[in-house]
Amino acid sequence: MKVLPFKIPKPKNDFLIIQEDKQWVFYDKLHQHQEVQLSYIVSGTGTLIVGDTVNRFTEGDVIVLGTNLPHVFQSDSPATKSSYMLSVFFNETLFWEKFFEIEEIKNLRSFFNRSNSGFKVLHPTRALRETFTKILNTSKLERFALFFELLQKLHSSRKEELSTFQINKRFSDVEGKRMGVIFDYIIQNFQQEITLEQIAKEASLTKTAFCRFFKTRTNKTFYQFLIELRLEHVCRLLRQESKELITDIAFQSGFNSVSNFNRYFKKVKGMSPLEYRKLN
Repeated sequence: MKVLPFKIPKPKNDFLIIQEDKQWVFYDKLHQHQEVQLSYIVSGTGTLIVGDTVNRFTEGDVIVLGTNLPHVFQSDSPATKSSYMLSVFFNETLFWEKFFEIEEIKNLRSFFNRSNSGFKVLHPTRALRETFTKILNTSKLERFALFFELLQKLHSSRKEELSTFQINKRFSDVEGKRMGVIFDYIIQNFQQEITLEQIAKEASLTKTAFCRFFKTRTNKTFYQFLIELRLEHVCRLLRQESKELITDIAFQSGFNSVSNFNRYFKKVKGMSPLEYRKLN
């Protein structure tokens, strides 16, 4: 299967695609699809890469990903329990072709604008999460009504933007495959030293060409992205009930300098690692 683009299996004439992903780990290749994705993480935790940013997903999260927004749900390894996600997919273009003239629907335009960069719902309500479960187990007519109820709940919820990725930066098939290889290598090896020579070789590019390719498509340098990924891993460990030394956690996460680690952490998180641990 190609890394990009990803084709959502679609029954003929169905406007909505409802999908259950239930296994130990989610599909772990960078991909993008034409459909808007509304997802509820029933169980499971891991790293979520959206466009140009590294995020965290955990049980109870509700996440919206806009059309052709590159992303990958990388489940934590080793997984302590199965990963389970309920998703609703739909074609935004088809949506507006069919419903754009309805006055009540026009109010949802800002929802679609926000979805272009992806967002996570802050403190999703029980009613919002239950709508995903209901939409899975209803007839097509009831499903359609629940879909609009779901959109309204998402539209009125407080949100946190996930990415600064711009829709006009959609990856081509060749670019997508290369970015998939790059992200996969970084995710698998971020706890060890990764040199520019190594990652450029994985991408089949010279060092100069790789730096230009990566920066153009993510608005970040390779090392900026790598540091963000390492810091998310540090934060995951700090949130756990562990008395492990922060310096040990930093080294486990790929940092080889305590002073640099503390400086990067405070710059990105706005507080020291110790303050972060106490808050969580």
